[in-house]
Amino acid sequence: MPTLILVRHGRSTANTSGLLAGWTPGVALDERGTAQAAALPARLAGLPISEVVASPLQRCQETVRPLLEARPGLRVHTDERIGECHYGDWSGRKLAELSDEPLMEVVQAHPSAAAFPGGESLRAMQTRAAEAVREWNARVERDHGADAVYLMCSHGDIIKSLVADALGLHLDLFQRISVEPCSVTAIRFTRLRPFLIRLGDTGDLASLAPREQPGAAPDEGTGEGDAPLGGGAGAP
Repeated sequence: MPTLILVRHGRSTANTSGLLAGWTPGVALDERGTAQAAALPARLAGLPISEVVASPLQRCQETVRPLLEARPGLRVHTDERIGECHYGDWSGRKLAELSDEPLMEVVQAHPSAAAFPGGESLRAMQTRAAEAVREWNARVERDHGADAVYLMCSHGDIIKSLVADALGLHLDLFQRISVEPCSVTAIRFTRLRPFLIRLGDTGDLASLAPREQPGAAPDEGTGEGDAPLGGGAGAP
């Protein structure tokens, strides 16, 4: 079965503003995110990518654009099932203010029980994304062979949930996974089980450096040790 390259979109204007973007329109890559996207073709140069699938949201479409320009034979397939979680009434709000919501504690500690007001549950998010991957695996294998490689550009919480699914982890453990903007995660599928062969690879170790104020990074807005909802802004 194919190898899936999962790319989180580059850093966005919402990431640097500390907003939970969700499906809010007009959220674009910021200057750094644009540079990250521009570097993506070189990072993937050695991979024979057969298909490119992306979330319909602007920040993902902008992330794959340089890759498509570098490889004129590829085109993007847009799939809403790998779009961001529908955060409902939380969309567009500051993460700092959301940290005081009782639901945030559930999102952090028991995400399989979390459903966003006016939006969807994290369980539903994971289910639709995993179904999309399974369908694309079959399609890519049918059209390009069992050794094919294809790419999906999606969002932090989506990618984390897909990694948990591939590893057989309960969704309640997915907040222990971290993927930075424009990071590469790779899952190789086989007939019996998937193998996680890369996780959140940016080639940049800057995010390992201690924060000046631990737990208070502008993209987090949650308690120390909490996972940034939506994925966070990555290294400063």
